[in-house]
Amino acid sequence: MRDAIVAAFAIAGKDLRAELRSRTALVSALVFAALILVVFSFSRDPARLAPADLAPSALWITFAFAAMTALNRAFSVEREHAALDALLLAPIPRESIYLGKLLGNLAFVFAIEAVTLPLFAVFFNARIGASLGGLALTSVLATTGFVAVGTVFSAMTVRTRFAELMLPVLLLPFMIPPLIGAVQVTVRLFADRPLSEVVGWLRLLAVYDVVFVTLSLVVFPSVVDE
Repeated sequence: MRDAIVAAFAIAGKDLRAELRSRTALVSALVFAALILVVFSFSRDPARLAPADLAPSALWITFAFAAMTALNRAFSVEREHAALDALLLAPIPRESIYLGKLLGNLAFVFAIEAVTLPLFAVFFNARIGASLGGLALTSVLATTGFVAVGTVFSAMTVRTRFAELMLPVLLLPFMIPPLIGAVQVTVRLFADRPLSEVVGWLRLLAVYDVVFVTLSLVVFPSVVDE
């Protein structure tokens, strides 16, 4: 068990070091996120729609599409020079590969969200200081859910010809439940509503994470062995 966990962290560290050297995917995702925020900011009619009404939806759409951009690169490094085959031949459990990729993807997406959040506050004139703790918890729960599923689908589509197109098609239906929950929590946080109104949605996000991380661990070996 300990060796499997060590292997998972080694894989995550390898992916993060590779990304820090190139920064290609990180910069692309951040530019994409900033572009979405700009479009949302200038597309509303200030006389009819207040920034607070659009802010929660804009925030989570930005997070979702920026994360999808990041997930497209999850297995792209291993696709070259048959590195994925070499990784599968390593004497480690398939579950370690999945956990390593999941941890690397989560770190990558959390970094994007951390940089995007101040941009969001500027574009929408949102005061996020009081709700920052709740936003952080919501981000962890919601992001973990769809990144867990996205990691499996990324492994499934990496060998296909149109991997960049297939991943969004497969992943978007599974992103709807966590995004709905995250938007509902964010709306209430920005409105300074009592904690009792968001506990149910947070529990829903936590259950989604447990269910889909468990299912992903079960199906991942079959996916990569095909």
